[in-house]
Amino acid sequence: MDQAVWILLVLAIVIMGIFKPSFYSFGILSNILVQATVLGILAVSISMVILLGDINLATVGTAGFSALLGVMAMKAGLPVPLAILLILMLGSVVGLVNGLIVTKLKANALIATLAMNMVLQGALLAITAGATITKLPPSYKFLSQGKIGGLPALPLVLIVVFAVFHVIWERTRFGRSLFAVGGNARGAYIAGINVDRVKIGAYVVSGLLSGLAGWLLSGYMGAVTSSFGTTYEMQVIAAAVIGGISLTGGKGSMLGVLAGTLLLTVIQVGLAVLGIQSTLITLAGGLMIAVAVLIDALRNLYNART
Repeated sequence: MDQAVWILLVLAIVIMGIFKPSFYSFGILSNILVQATVLGILAVSISMVILLGDINLATVGTAGFSALLGVMAMKAGLPVPLAILLILMLGSVVGLVNGLIVTKLKANALIATLAMNMVLQGALLAITAGATITKLPPSYKFLSQGKIGGLPALPLVLIVVFAVFHVIWERTRFGRSLFAVGGNARGAYIAGINVDRVKIGAYVVSGLLSGLAGWLLSGYMGAVTSSFGTTYEMQVIAAAVIGGISLTGGKGSMLGVLAGTLLLTVIQVGLAVLGIQSTLITLAGGLMIAVAVLIDALRNLYNART
């Protein structure tokens, strides 16, 4: 499945280049990587939980709320490094709360995280009162807007995150436990795996990554808005599922998630470069989500017959 997504990615790039040769310019290609960074990190965030057979719909809300409180603390005098650390910690705490609600209270993950997302986005809107917080210091924005060796720094974060979690998924006990719990939770429990601990850990890591995405996005925009990150809400699920993360759990890879993220970004940026109306780009995004669900269903049917 990973190979198929990479093939689709190459085809998308070739087709965009045929219709618009300037698509291959350094500026556009580097912009694709920049645009893919926040989406990719959020896709990894949600993949941590989808791999368990659960869902975390609070990724975007966590990113926005964590960034807001971190920026407010920074505006109140907290040093930039501590403000960034606060954002990451807040994301992790939200993830911990989600994990405890799902595991200890046995709440439905879909409903629990959807409610959490609504609470966080509602709090963001209430605190900002619809206003935009701007004038963030350069040191806060460096990683999001800066360059290293003439190249945008932001895609380097994307590469590091995917490399780290590729190793975690493929080489660590925690990663193997994620696949085991997602494939068969009861079997994993009988094998001696603490299922609740693995699930809570996955939600905490998911929250941490959401906080990271919140910091990077606020730095890239140079602001925190009342609608912070809402355009990513469904895209993150599409990127993960197109990349091969099964909605039923237990199957997927970081390389697949990376391919799904890049494919989605190439299509959206490409349509914009071609001058397609923004409404049709939104339509294309919706179709991509539908395709992602269809691909997952067909994949499960194929696996059931083999």
